[in-house]
Amino acid sequence: SFTKMDSNGKPSTGQLLLLATSSALTALLYSMYRKKSSNAARLREAKKISLDQDLQSILAEAPGKCIPYAVIEGVVRSVKETLSSQFVDNCHGVISRLTLKEKKMVWNRTTHIWNDYEKVIHQRTNTVPFDLASHDDAITSTVRVIRPLDADLDLEKTFENFHPATSSFTSIVGHFLSGERPQGVTEMEEMLRLGASITGVGELVMDGGMVRLQPPKQGLGYLLSSLDYDTLLESHNRSVRLWRILTALMGLAACATLAYVLWRRYTWHREKKKEREMMEEIEEQRRRRTDGEEEGIQVLPYEENISRFGNDGDEEQMSLTCRVHNSNNFYSSTQNKRPPKLGQIGRSKR
Repeated sequence: SFTKMDSNGKPSTGQLLLLATSSALTALLYSMYRKKSSNAARLREAKKISLDQDLQSILAEAPGKCIPYAVIEGVVRSVKETLSSQFVDNCHGVISRLTLKEKKMVWNRTTHIWNDYEKVIHQRTNTVPFDLASHDDAITSTVRVIRPLDADLDLEKTFENFHPATSSFTSIVGHFLSGERPQGVTEMEEMLRLGASITGVGELVMDGGMVRLQPPKQGLGYLLSSLDYDTLLESHNRSVRLWRILTALMGLAACATLAYVLWRRYTWHREKKKEREMMEEIEEQRRRRTDGEEEGIQVLPYEENISRFGNDGDEEQMSLTCRVHNSNNFYSSTQNKRPPKLGQIGRSKR
């Protein structure tokens, strides 16, 4: 489990898995944050160009007749032909996208819950050449938009319809057996309509007397947004703040997991140290007790405990001389002296 260490004090599999997952997610979120932050900074530094300016003169003076990252606002105008909506009358545009999405419920065998699931089963996008023109019809300057499908597009939803799936008793049984329950298909049409206000962000170049907006180099974002420049910039800044918060939260989770693992390992080592000290103390007490049991009184032989006195040595006195095992203090003192008399046991005459 997460709260327990292995027997050898190493983190458990759950702890290592959580630490690795949180660290990987932190790195991924930080990478996304850096990318969003870089895009917002580049958008903030992009040169803002107005269609009422002399674009050809500005580009002629620019290095390579190119502005690497520019912002230009205008309305959509077709060059020649237009696209008509398949579902809405008198609705014309320059980009049309038809999408079919299958919606179904899938049985999750782990949580035992039916989850919603959507999948794009068909998508078709058509486009025709178009320009960005000024809101003022008196200004004839235009910018041709190149490869618009490569841009981050904001399309207007012009039609949406949900077609529910038909079901019978047999199909319901089959759905429960297969773990998938179809709900229906959503049909949706999106368009970039004529006259729509667009903010284009990309590389501005002059080619053969025509000013063109095309995908920028160096990995910069190519945008065709329905938002004005200030709103678009604020949207990017909000996205940066969101990714920064997510990165910080996941980073804190990773740091908390690491701190917990280190703390658990420290407490494990501390407990093991206490156990070792306790075992050493018990072993020392056992050794002392064993030594104490071996320690005792040794009575010296009879001949060494007899003292003779009197004129002819005809009287004897017995005394006990003892020594303690494992001790340097031998009560008989030196070899030249007889043992001290610890107590008179008896006296007799020879």
